[in-house]
Amino acid sequence: MAVLVVSGTGTEIGKTVATAAVAAVAVADGRSVAVLKPAQTGLAPGERGDAEEAVRLSGAGVWHELARYPEPLAPATAARRAGLPAVRPADVAEAAEKLAAEYDLVLVEGAGGLLVRLDDEGGTVADVASLLSAPVLVVASAGLGTLNVTELTTRELGRRGLTPAGVLLGAWPSRPDLAARCNVTDLPAVTGVPLAGAIPAGAGGLPPGAFQAGARGWLAPALGGTWEVEG
Repeated sequence: MAVLVVSGTGTEIGKTVATAAVAAVAVADGRSVAVLKPAQTGLAPGERGDAEEAVRLSGAGVWHELARYPEPLAPATAARRAGLPAVRPADVAEAAEKLAAEYDLVLVEGAGGLLVRLDDEGGTVADVASLLSAPVLVVASAGLGTLNVTELTTRELGRRGLTPAGVLLGAWPSRPDLAARCNVTDLPAVTGVPLAGAIPAGAGGLPPGAFQAGARGWLAPALGGTWEVEG
């Protein structure tokens, strides 16, 4: 069963474009791909969610969303306020396993960071990864402040016995400042996890064809790409 969980060090960190880039490379390599979003928050019915956007950019075959809540809050809070059922980690794992029986790769895009609550029982994306025995791709910011939160995230993965698939920079600036350039070296040193690539800032605004053409160059070989640390 090939399942990859895509989590982040926070919200608005680039998880959707990262998911789309991984999916695009897998599709280009002839693999069938499904994108699963356990809980989409902050959108009304009919609006394009993260999973649908990842499929649009990547050309992946199918997307699934288990629940949608209108307010832009943590899933557990959004579900409670909307008076709707929360999504439990076991629900997500079951959905991912069903998709994995049909598709070569299932990408599970989390909400916010690794320990954001999915339900009021304390279930998290980390619990989803544990149930699936799936590696976790950590999407991080490039700039100042990323070292602390990224190290905390990877430490929690290690504490839970989960495998990090790498740290991927979700929005690499066209003109990186000193902090971003130093973080390329420092992130692997403080986390013990290799960099898995860097997605250019604004990549999500590219036409799908251009996005797909560029994706392989944004990812490291471990994710099927060609990106390498410069310098």
